[in-house]
Amino acid sequence: MSLPANTIIPNHLTQPLKPPPSSPPNPTQPIFSNQSRYKERSFSLHQTHKPIDPTVSWTSSISRHCRNGRIDEAVEVFARMRLAGVEPNHITFVTLLSACADYRLKSVCFGASIHGYARKLGLDTGNVMVGTALVGMYAKFGLVDVARLVFDEMGMKNSISWNTMTDGYMRNGKVEHALKMFDEMPERDAISWTALIGGFVKRGQFEQALEWFRRMQLSGVKPDYVTLIAVLAACADLGTLGLGLWMNRLIMKQEFKDNIKINNSLIDMYARCGCIEFAFQVFDKMPERTVVSWNSIIVGFAINGHAEEALEFFNLMLKEGFKPDGVSFTGALTACSHAGLVDKGLRIFHNMKKVHGIPYRIEHYGCLVDLYSRAGRLEDALNVIEKMPMKPNEVVLGSLLAACRTRGDISLAERLMKYLSKLDPGGDSNYVLLANIYAAVGKWDGANRIRKKMKALGIQKTPGFSSIEIDCDIHEFVAGDKSHVETECVYEMLELLSFELKVSGYVPEDMLSESYEHD
Repeated sequence: MSLPANTIIPNHLTQPLKPPPSSPPNPTQPIFSNQSRYKERSFSLHQTHKPIDPTVSWTSSISRHCRNGRIDEAVEVFARMRLAGVEPNHITFVTLLSACADYRLKSVCFGASIHGYARKLGLDTGNVMVGTALVGMYAKFGLVDVARLVFDEMGMKNSISWNTMTDGYMRNGKVEHALKMFDEMPERDAISWTALIGGFVKRGQFEQALEWFRRMQLSGVKPDYVTLIAVLAACADLGTLGLGLWMNRLIMKQEFKDNIKINNSLIDMYARCGCIEFAFQVFDKMPERTVVSWNSIIVGFAINGHAEEALEFFNLMLKEGFKPDGVSFTGALTACSHAGLVDKGLRIFHNMKKVHGIPYRIEHYGCLVDLYSRAGRLEDALNVIEKMPMKPNEVVLGSLLAACRTRGDISLAERLMKYLSKLDPGGDSNYVLLANIYAAVGKWDGANRIRKKMKALGIQKTPGFSSIEIDCDIHEFVAGDKSHVETECVYEMLELLSFELKVSGYVPEDMLSESYEHD
């Protein structure tokens, strides 16, 4: 017998019941005495039941549908709740508003109507939980100005309210507003700092994220695991291995060393920084792993040129009983592409849907195009592009265009540029690549034609830059740039290196091409 929560159990029921006799009862003997005893116990038990608040019962049903993403059913239950004359409480509103925020496409109108109802009851200004839920909902809807109106009208605010509003500004790209809100906070906790740090990471402003993490460290606020994951993501994107190592030591000193999500982030960071050995050490020492753990090490091996290890771990993952997902197959296909294993890659691609039932996404077709392109089978790659069920993006087409340069296939490159000019008319990289393809085969008129077209369209080549990490600081350099504080030292070193190269017999390619032209 299962008992509802908060049920008061009579004293005589706290003692264990005697087991029934092992021998079957005699049907000729009366059994009413036992039945009446059990009836007395049942009656005594029911007498102690507290009546369940109907609002709690209805809210529980609504919450169950919301947790499973069934917003329509939750709305239907809420409508029946109102028809039954049962008034919702603040938990009901928070449940519905949170669900609306998580499933924005289904819930914009309903969320606004729930706000109106809460307004009628005075809960939007009088209850901090409802007010905060409204702020979060409107922020996720992209209506951050409405969220701010709700925030300003709240009669009482707590740290969660301030953090939600700050996160809402960062989520919607209003960084200055977020920083001002952060400065106005009565007190800041780890979530406050993480709202800024994570927001900068999502916007691709990784150096800003690291700067704010440094300020967080100086403030004495201890980061939580979400903060650390955001910082590790910034380290991975910037390639700051030194700071990544420092982060690893920080994690080992705290209670996060066995946190699966943090270990997954460490694997990804080390792999993207080129230290696949350290990534494997983290993976190998994990007491427990998830599919993300396996995906991180498989992709890590693949992008670092260790195709055999990537495929070995992909097969080991299957043997361990983990169900692969789309990312798992992206890693395996990338490994096959880098190793030139066309047949094996094709088998993995076909098994993905046929055996594992995983639908193909554009990145998987992109891997297939890259697989054929690297093997020199450009027509097969083009055939994949023409038959794939979705429109190719610039990444897929760019992969084949790069292969055209390697193979010197100008005809196919020109055909691809027709697609690319429609997809990304203002992009400079593909025009530059096509001009380089012409130049590589000596068709200077074609290269000049592309450059003139870029000039006519107002497209300028984006200057490339290189970066280096020294003592956890990132230094970026652009060709011809003299804005660095140590420019004189940098150019002196470049002159020294150029001199040593010439002494060693090195001749730059541009000088070779000029000599061929004069000949």
